[in-house]
Amino acid sequence: MNLAQIKKILKTNELSPSKKRGQNFLIHSATSERIVRLAGVTGDDAIIELGVGLGSLSVPIAAVAKNVTGIEIDNGIIEFHRKNNILPDNFKIIHQDLLTLDFASLAKETGAPLKIMANLPYSISNPLLFKLLKQPEHIDWAVLMLQKEVGDRIASPPGSKVYGILSVLFAGVAKVSKLMKVGPEQFHPRPKVDSVIVKIDFINKNLPPHNPRLLTKIVKAGFQKRRKTLLNSLSSSSYFKIDKELLKECLVRAEVSATIRPEKLSIDEFIAITNELEPHIEEA
Repeated sequence: MNLAQIKKILKTNELSPSKKRGQNFLIHSATSERIVRLAGVTGDDAIIELGVGLGSLSVPIAAVAKNVTGIEIDNGIIEFHRKNNILPDNFKIIHQDLLTLDFASLAKETGAPLKIMANLPYSISNPLLFKLLKQPEHIDWAVLMLQKEVGDRIASPPGSKVYGILSVLFAGVAKVSKLMKVGPEQFHPRPKVDSVIVKIDFINKNLPPHNPRLLTKIVKAGFQKRRKTLLNSLSSSSYFKIDKELLKECLVRAEVSATIRPEKLSIDEFIAITNELEPHIEEA
């Protein structure tokens, strides 16, 4: 598809990009095809596409993959595809909010860990990323279009200026690679920021046993006031309560400096802190 075709489709079908849902449609077929190549999609793959839109990415995925299941919430988009039949026979569309999708059930249904592709509205990228983190064992990989700032963040190492909550949590369950940058001119309507395609390979890392729910709370607490030292950030947390002197003792046992800033800490150090704090945490 190109821009003229996209505009014609929208006009003919009385559709318009939803500001509420943050819809930005890809307008260059070559870009969509390159995304599929870089994702490494093969003829044996069953792909889950989150957000079908007008099919700009759906069609090139289905041209390579064995089958594709698309998740779409927009009633107008669903009706457009029902009437126009632009999606090939190996593409099944499901009318559902992707944020309510149960990855475990879908993986059981497909018989294998999920392979996910998505051109995500920026407004739901963070909620979806946290959703992926809750069920990583049911996902093989995810190739996502994200706002460049978000893509940079989840791929960043400790010490980086953009290293944050998602950087730490993804480091524990996945390898994140940036595949390509996508400029605003590749979309209709044009966003005000650059985008990036990332591939998240979910892998079984040999991390120490830990409480994932508590780990997430501790990482969030650490970055809640990132200019503060770790001790001050954790002791003033809104996610849990703990005596400051006891916290100091736990950090000593975890072999982590109380004066370090959270952006310097690796996933292993956050896990060590979590394991020391767990017996003493009074959750808020």
